[in-house]
Amino acid sequence: MAANNIKVLLVEDNPGDVFLLQELLKEVTTDVVELMPVERLLEALKDLSREDFDVILLDLSLPDSQGLETFIIAHNQAKATPIIVLTGIDDETLAIRAMQEGAQDYLVKGQVTGDLLVRSMRYAIERQRADNALRQSEERFRVALKNSPIFVYNQDMELRYTWVYNPSYGLTVEEILGKQDLDIIPIEDAQRLTTIKLQVLTTGIGTREEVSITIKEATRYYDLTIEPLRNETQEIVGVTCASIDISERQAALRERKLAEEKIREQAALLDVTTDAICVRNLNNQIILWNKGAETLYGWLATEAWGRNASELLYDEPCPEIEAALLQVLSKGMWQGELTKLTKTDKEILVASRWSLVYDEQGKPKSILTVDTDITEKKQLEAQLFRAQRLESIGTLASGIAHDLNNILTPILAGAQLLPLKFPDVDERTRHILEILEINAKRGADLVKQVLSFARGVEGKRITLQLRHIIVELAKVLKETFPKSIEISTDVPQDLWMVSGDSTQLHQVLMNLCVNAHDAMPNGGTLIISAENLLIDENYARMNWGAKVGHYIVVTVSDTGIGIPREILDRIFEPFFTTKEVGKGTGLGLSTVLGIIKSHKGFVNVDSELGADTSFKVYLPAVEGMETLKQADLIPSTGEGELILVVDDEPAILEITKTSLETHNYKAIVASDGIEAIALYAKNMEKISAVLMDVMLPSLDGLTAIRTLQKINPEVRIIATSGLMSSNKLGTIAALGVNTFLSKPYTVNELLLSLQKVLSKQAR
Repeated sequence: MAANNIKVLLVEDNPGDVFLLQELLKEVTTDVVELMPVERLLEALKDLSREDFDVILLDLSLPDSQGLETFIIAHNQAKATPIIVLTGIDDETLAIRAMQEGAQDYLVKGQVTGDLLVRSMRYAIERQRADNALRQSEERFRVALKNSPIFVYNQDMELRYTWVYNPSYGLTVEEILGKQDLDIIPIEDAQRLTTIKLQVLTTGIGTREEVSITIKEATRYYDLTIEPLRNETQEIVGVTCASIDISERQAALRERKLAEEKIREQAALLDVTTDAICVRNLNNQIILWNKGAETLYGWLATEAWGRNASELLYDEPCPEIEAALLQVLSKGMWQGELTKLTKTDKEILVASRWSLVYDEQGKPKSILTVDTDITEKKQLEAQLFRAQRLESIGTLASGIAHDLNNILTPILAGAQLLPLKFPDVDERTRHILEILEINAKRGADLVKQVLSFARGVEGKRITLQLRHIIVELAKVLKETFPKSIEISTDVPQDLWMVSGDSTQLHQVLMNLCVNAHDAMPNGGTLIISAENLLIDENYARMNWGAKVGHYIVVTVSDTGIGIPREILDRIFEPFFTTKEVGKGTGLGLSTVLGIIKSHKGFVNVDSELGADTSFKVYLPAVEGMETLKQADLIPSTGEGELILVVDDEPAILEITKTSLETHNYKAIVASDGIEAIALYAKNMEKISAVLMDVMLPSLDGLTAIRTLQKINPEVRIIATSGLMSSNKLGTIAALGVNTFLSKPYTVNELLLSLQKVLSKQAR
């Protein structure tokens, strides 16, 4: 163990005692003691002024000083140095008085050993260090309190002020000490403070409250912390409190809240838009954040308020933002495209429009930002450059589908309505109307097929039996394929059910059969078979996309020219084809794969050049009975219910109104969202349901639906559209609208949808 060096000033006029102490210290091996003896107090004071000592050994009886005064003089000269008093037996009472004045210890001459002396010096040094640290801490605390706005005080069990620092309320320390709150502040404020403090005295648990105190008709606000005050035995003897005047902060907060409230009131209607609207002050702090911003960026308004917009929406400083800020401050507005981050750190691209807002004196006070999400738009543009032909088909399909479905809707409804209006028409006319209806449905299915490929539009999933589709498809193939190709089917009667869209699955099988036809230019055999299959873990590991469970396997086999092994892995790529120019687009198999994946299935292919080819389509099996299509169900007629029909196509409005009235409903019509809201507000008690087109001018259908739900949370709505993506369907479902009618719709589908929502209303 390393020895400690202790520098000691010994003030002792008896040479014998000095010699004895020196001899005792020589016996100590744990520490090295450097002893400097002096005989008089004056000499000691001179040494203390010239150099520092770790400890002082002081005899109180010296030639030039006697008694307690000796200690007081030495202690005042060296307050930071511990003093151990050396005393005789008769002087022990005097030594104790010295300790009460600040001495660290006392030693009786003649009763001291070397180890005891060193141990006493060590303890004295450590205690003095602790005392010095405590004094420094107390001094820092005193200075901090003196320079702070904190009003600190103690109160006893009767809540009388016993200690006060930095007094508040416009009073002095003398005016507060010994008094209670009732003596110095208004009675209501005092009673409120007394209740809080008594609760702390009773429970022993501290608290923090925001309180207001009114003095001379001026109200001040304080952040008050109250803790129980305890004695050495941990008994509660009062409370200790710290009070901070926060009146200015509260005033600023109230002003800001009033300003924010004014902005929110003026912008209340902004929440109906799907755009993200944000208002920032000139320090870039967010003071308004609408529902569109919550939806787009994921941050709730309560999370966004007061935050720096750049820190919230960007991960690093952006030169484009600085340039935009300079322009909006100099010219009053800016617009452009920006990449921003959502709450989940997802990058989105927005079309951003900034406008400078001025106060009543014409000075700039904030910036209004309107962001429109164009991420999907830009992604589609990027896809256009990567796959121009595929995107061209998608653009064409989405461009015409809405109008085409709007055209087909009145045709289909009219073809079904005319036989009811004219029940006595001749057989030929009836046949013409049937042809009209069938072809309108085929046109609608064709649009859905194109959209299914080009835009990924979800079809209606029902529980169906694939055997019916295969049998129907075989009939069509036998009528259209050349006689040189033999068509055969092998489908068991106990084939399991699947959940899917019959039109899309029909398209899958048709594409595979057309490819088989093209692979047999000189004729051959085309076999369509189906079987039930239970996939186990081993089978699932060997087939990517497969999961353990029950599946239906549909196999399309041909005896054609086969597929070379080197291109077998590329056949599902878009636009890849081995056919001659003008005889194939390369989209058939990519469409097959996309549809089967959307049905949670997978596809396998086996082929060799010059040999048979076999495509196997695996679809998950489901339990239950086959779901009837709406066309197979018979709806009930109305009972005079009033239906609000909203659509921007006059033909659809007219034919839908006529169809409803023919089936004992009443109808009123609106051509846009604004007119629909006005009509509903006027006739809310009479209207039983609303048929709402999602794509409307002036005010879009989704916004109109939200507004109707605010007017009447129980409103029954059927959403309808000729072009609806899965994202939009999800948005509609999130609004609580679970009934969607795809254009073109039949009269039967319309009546069944109404029956569905009205039956919910009845329950």
